[in-house]
Amino acid sequence: MGYVVTARKWRPNNFTEIVGQEHVTNTLINAIKNGRIAHAYLFTGPRGVGKTTTARILAKRLNCLAPKETEPCNECEICKSIKEGQFLDIIEIDGASNRGIDEIRSLRDSVKYAPTKGKYKVYIIDEVHMLTRESFNAFLKTLEEPPEHTIFIFATTDIQKVPLTIISRCQRYDFRRIQLQVIKDLLLKIAKEEKFNIDDETLTIIAKKADGALRDAESYFDQVISYCGDKITKKAVAEMLNLISDDIYFDVSDALINKNYKSIFNISETIYKNGWNFIDFFTGLIEHFRNILTITLSENSDLIETSESNKKKYLQYINQFSQGDLLRLLNYLNRSFQELRFTQNQKLKVEVSLAHLVGLEKSTTISEIISKVNDGSIEQSDLTKEKSQPKKKTTEINETKQEYKTDIPSQQSVSPSITKNKEKKVEKIKNTSTSINDDLIISKWESFVDIIYKDKPLILGPVIQNSEIISIADNKYRISTSDEDGNFLLKSHKDYIEKTALDYFGKKLLFDFQVVKSQTLAIRKKEIIKPTQISEKHTNTPIIEKIISELGGQEIK
Repeated sequence: MGYVVTARKWRPNNFTEIVGQEHVTNTLINAIKNGRIAHAYLFTGPRGVGKTTTARILAKRLNCLAPKETEPCNECEICKSIKEGQFLDIIEIDGASNRGIDEIRSLRDSVKYAPTKGKYKVYIIDEVHMLTRESFNAFLKTLEEPPEHTIFIFATTDIQKVPLTIISRCQRYDFRRIQLQVIKDLLLKIAKEEKFNIDDETLTIIAKKADGALRDAESYFDQVISYCGDKITKKAVAEMLNLISDDIYFDVSDALINKNYKSIFNISETIYKNGWNFIDFFTGLIEHFRNILTITLSENSDLIETSESNKKKYLQYINQFSQGDLLRLLNYLNRSFQELRFTQNQKLKVEVSLAHLVGLEKSTTISEIISKVNDGSIEQSDLTKEKSQPKKKTTEINETKQEYKTDIPSQQSVSPSITKNKEKKVEKIKNTSTSINDDLIISKWESFVDIIYKDKPLILGPVIQNSEIISIADNKYRISTSDEDGNFLLKSHKDYIEKTALDYFGKKLLFDFQVVKSQTLAIRKKEIIKPTQISEKHTNTPIIEKIISELGGQEIK
C-alpha cells in the first residue's frame, strides 16, 4: 500500500482512541452497555473534531460479530469490510451532493429493506444541513418511525440550518473544539511513532494554526514533514505556514515598557518585508496583551495557550503593566483593529497606532495618589521643577479673595470647622490649578453652593452640599459626589448648574460629576433661615442666635 496521509492513517478505530470528546464517547459507551440504542443521532460541532469518525465506530460496534464489551473487535469479517468501505449495510451519504428531494425519496424507499449481513442498516449523512427544505420535509415521517433494523446518524457543522423538526427527532451530541494541549500531545505521539524529532514550540505553532481542528493539525503536520524533512525547526515551520513569529509581539510589549519609538518602525518594516498580513498581526497582538492581562491578574500561566518557553517570558511581565493600563491598551487596539480593516495604507496605520501606544503614560488612580500623599512618598519637589522651568508668580487664596472682593458677592459666614475643611480642600488641589481665577473659584465654591441651595432647597440643595472640587484641567472642573443617586441628580441638572456658575462667576465653567467613594467629602453646615426671619425679641439672646445660626433652627410663634 502506498503513502497514506496522517489523518487517515491515525484515524481512531474504537471509542477510547477518540481524543477531546469524552463527554460523547462515554455516553455512547453507556448506551451500548445498557442496550439503549436510539434510532437517530445528530452529531454537531466544528470541522475536524471527530464527528464522522465517531459515527463510523458506532456503526461498526453495532454490527460487530465479536465485540469486546463496548468496543468493536476490528478483526471480524464485518469490521474489516467496514474499514475497507465494502460493507453494504453502512451507507455514507454526502448531504451536499445528495440534497434534492429525489435522493431522499430513494433513501426512504431503501430503508424498508432488511440488512444483508449485519444486525443494523446504518445511514450516515454528512453535512446534513445542506439538504433542501423539501428534502427535510420528505424525511420527517421516516425519521420519526424508522424500521427497527435502521439507524440514522447525521453530522453537521452548521446546526442552525437544521430544522427543529429534525433536531427533535434525534439524540443530539455537541462535539467540542479540541484543546491545544490535547492536539500537541497527539502530534507528539505520532511524531515519535514515525521517528521524527519535533520540539514543543513547533508543535504549538501547528496546533494554534489548526484552531481546535485535529484533522487540520494532522494535515499541517504532513506539510511540515514534506517541507523540513528530518530537521524540523520552528523557523522553517513559521516560514512554511507564513506565520508571524511570537518574538514580534514580545518586541512590541518591550518597546512600550522602554518607550522605544525606533523599535516600532523596525517591527513594522519586518512585518512588511516578510509579507505578513497586518490584520493577522493585530489579531495576534490583541491576544498577546490579553495574555499579559491574564498573567497580571492571576500571576500564573495556566490560562494561556502557548509554548512553555513563551509562558516563562509572559511571567516576566508581572508588575510591568497595571490592570487599568492593559485595559486601555486592549480597548485602543480593538478600535484600531476595526479602523485597520478599512484603511488603504495599513502599514502607516499600524506604525501610528503602535507609536501612540508607546506614548501612553501610565495611569494612576485617585486612591493611589491619596495613599502616596498620606504616606509621604510624594514630595512637593516632585511636582515642580524649579531648575528646568521659570518660576511663576503665586498668589495666596486670601489675597485673591481681597483683590476680587468687589467683583463677586461676599460669602456668607460659615462655621470654623467648615472653614478648616475648605482650606484643606484648597491646599489639596491648588497645585493642579493653573490660574488666579481657578483659585478664586475654589475659594468661592461655598458661596456658589449657597445660591443653588436657596434656589432649589429640596431638589439639589442636600446633594450639592456634599460635593467638592477634586481637580481642574482645561477649564473643566471635576466635582466629586458621595453616591450614585446624587451623581445622577447633578448630571441631570448640569445645564442649570453651569448657567448658574456663569451668572455668579462671570466665566463659562464645565463640570464633570463623578462618584468618589474612597475620598471623605466635606459636609457643609448651612444657615437655612435668613437673619431677617429671626424674631426681633430674641435678636440679642445668645442661645437662640446660636441655635438658629449653627443648627439651622427656626422660631415657632
